[in-house]
Amino acid sequence: MLTPQSNTTLEEIARFIEAHDTFAICGHVNPDGDCLGAGLALEHGLRALGKQVTGLLATEDPVEEKLGFLPGLENLVPAKDFTDEVEVFIAIDVPNVERLKDAAAVHDRAKHHITIDHHASETSMAELNYVDPASASASDLAWELLKLLNATGKDQALCALTGIMTDTGRFSYQNVNPTCFIHAAETVEAGAEPNLIAREFFQSRSLPSLRLEQLMLSRMMFFCGGAFVCSYLKDADFEEQGAIRDDAEILIDILRGIAGVRVALILKENGKGEIRGSLRAKDETDVAQIARDFGGGGHKAAAGLTYHKSLADALIEVPTDVIETCFPEDAEAEVERLCILIRSLREELDG
Repeated sequence: MLTPQSNTTLEEIARFIEAHDTFAICGHVNPDGDCLGAGLALEHGLRALGKQVTGLLATEDPVEEKLGFLPGLENLVPAKDFTDEVEVFIAIDVPNVERLKDAAAVHDRAKHHITIDHHASETSMAELNYVDPASASASDLAWELLKLLNATGKDQALCALTGIMTDTGRFSYQNVNPTCFIHAAETVEAGAEPNLIAREFFQSRSLPSLRLEQLMLSRMMFFCGGAFVCSYLKDADFEEQGAIRDDAEILIDILRGIAGVRVALILKENGKGEIRGSLRAKDETDVAQIARDFGGGGHKAAAGLTYHKSLADALIEVPTDVIETCFPEDAEAEVERLCILIRSLREELDG
């Protein structure tokens, strides 16, 4: 089901693309496999049509090393370094200008704008908006558009399948639907190799990542009869273990995988004086609403946020919101228990 902000079809977007020549494509800040996969699939496809295309990164921050196998990744340009004029800016897997960060300036000076996304949003930032929250991934939408453009190919297929596999947790999350299996089959027919994606992305954990997991597990806090679990990582943890931020990306899914857990939360200092929060649910619980309470967003079962006060404050405010929103019948007693627990940890958290 398309959002009310959607005002076009993928067929109309395809015709619009065919009528123009120069494009910039960018996804959200901290791009994941779906964001990069969808954007690169479109970039390869448009280039195959003879278009002039530049793929952008919203910030200068490095992308996840495990995604280094994606063709064309090495050619992405940090948006702040891109000064050319473009006819059309395509925002992929990103619901608003704020999430474009440095690329917002490129978006503003482009003549035309297209948004293709699967995140529900109350606002729009383009003349042509196509937002389908029922789609399992942005890469599903990108692949459908490439088919309409008759611009599929091996590189496009690998990028799109990477996005589909990563955003569905290898077809295990609640967002899985029949269409994503159809698209996966089509990408394999076009030359994508699922075993390559599995090996490079899902089977390549570093030792520092395993050490961070050990720390995270040692700090688990359970509430609401074991239905809610949260944990945390400090800047010092990354430094002491020789870990990079990407090493912690998998950890939230480990928490979600615990029997009896309905909602999982991990809070991580990001080295910039901020706290990154990741939320996951494995029933009908809507964690995106909790993320939006703190200026973040995402999907019903997977969302993220950035918190701008201390880790100790984050460990009270964000879990409190989770408990009050998702487990109101336990809220008073569990929030009190949470506050007592975090006060006992404050010296460690502030150290």
